[in-house]
Amino acid sequence: MDSRLNIIAGFKGGESYVKDLYVSLPFRVVSVGQRKSDKKQYQMIMSSSPGILDGDHYHLDVALEKGASLQLQSQSYQRLFNMKDKALQELNVTMEDETSFAYVPHPIVPHEDSNFKSKANVQIGKNSQIIISEIITCGRKHYGEVFKLKRFQNLMEIYHQNKLVVKDNVVIQPDMIPISSIGNLEQYTHQGTLIFYSTKENVDKNGLIETIVEVAAVHLEEMEVGVSAMEDNGFVVRALGHGGELMYNFFLHIQEILWSLE
Repeated sequence: MDSRLNIIAGFKGGESYVKDLYVSLPFRVVSVGQRKSDKKQYQMIMSSSPGILDGDHYHLDVALEKGASLQLQSQSYQRLFNMKDKALQELNVTMEDETSFAYVPHPIVPHEDSNFKSKANVQIGKNSQIIISEIITCGRKHYGEVFKLKRFQNLMEIYHQNKLVVKDNVVIQPDMIPISSIGNLEQYTHQGTLIFYSTKENVDKNGLIETIVEVAAVHLEEMEVGVSAMEDNGFVVRALGHGGELMYNFFLHIQEILWSLE
């Protein structure tokens, strides 16, 4: 099934708002920011499908006009079902100047023989920031499906002024790359990546990294966490663990810290 989600966040009178929205099955988008007083937009992506099926092709297009702030949320864990061929997802984000975008979705659960590729392309403007993450689990562990997927790939590219500034490529293919070997996940069953990139000049990158390391220290017994600083105002958080919920809540905590930056 070819499915589309198009959303444009506008900015008027000091407030962000949904200027345009189009979805096709199985998508639905609802506002979840009624209790917020920061005049930013909070939207949740919902789905009538139990998960991503063989042959599905998701097209997600997000645009933020100058001054807009948009935080997308997911409804639940994303299941990748058994596939004979593959499924695809394309996320295109266009950010004008002075915008903020965040997308920290629930973990992905790949079922046996699933084959999924996700590609995200982000164009970020001046004085703007993006927070985006993914968590990949081993699958349905209680059903004995520990990394029995065919292949999983998530490719992330962020551009600023037509220059590639961030590229991250996560590939899990157990029949080619032993998942539990040294240098891969070893004894862990969950892997998470959170990317923060800002074109603002007043970002205290080192201070933010120190704060995240302090937050991570609370969970050292449950997770391994590392933060890699970029040359520009950005960093990548990597996490390894045994549970999706703990890692997801950890990423939500980081998002909360970064989202409040002015």
